[in-house]
Amino acid sequence: MQALKKPFTHSLGLLLFTSLFSAVPAMAATDLEAQEGFARARAKIHEQETNHAAHENHIDKSLEFRGVFYGYLPCDDCAGIKTTLSLKQKDNYLLVTQPARESSREFYEKGKYSWNDEDQTVVLTPKKGGTHKRYYHIEDEGTLIQLNDDGARMTREADRYVLRRSDTVKSREVHIH
Repeated sequence: MQALKKPFTHSLGLLLFTSLFSAVPAMAATDLEAQEGFARARAKIHEQETNHAAHENHIDKSLEFRGVFYGYLPCDDCAGIKTTLSLKQKDNYLLVTQPARESSREFYEKGKYSWNDEDQTVVLTPKKGGTHKRYYHIEDEGTLIQLNDDGARMTREADRYVLRRSDTVKSREVHIH
């Protein structure tokens, strides 16, 4: 029986050894496919990272100018007009003006604003009170300059028609609403 066990054990070992070798090419092929799949995935990710088409999309400039702008604008029959312009989300605005007189009454105007990229202007269109539009030239990210009714710069005291963004000036006096 011992003589029979030795060849049987030897045959069993040989059978086991050959079955392992027959599985190796299948495993190698599977590993090779996996490596190719990983390489394709890495190439696709790298392609997305280097795709500069996303940079070509133009950002809506009006988003940069959301915020509260304020200043004192000239007035013919008073010392000045305290003005606060709030450019809000969804292209809405609130304009609050208060003439420097004995009366402390504030005037409110609500409406929509639009951005004119070509002229670098913000155009305010009130909801109520007719079609009187207001124009502001965007000097830089924190400064709006009021224009006349035609959209041109003021000819008289043009440097006094300035509204500054409230977060760019240290001391400020802003209407709270």
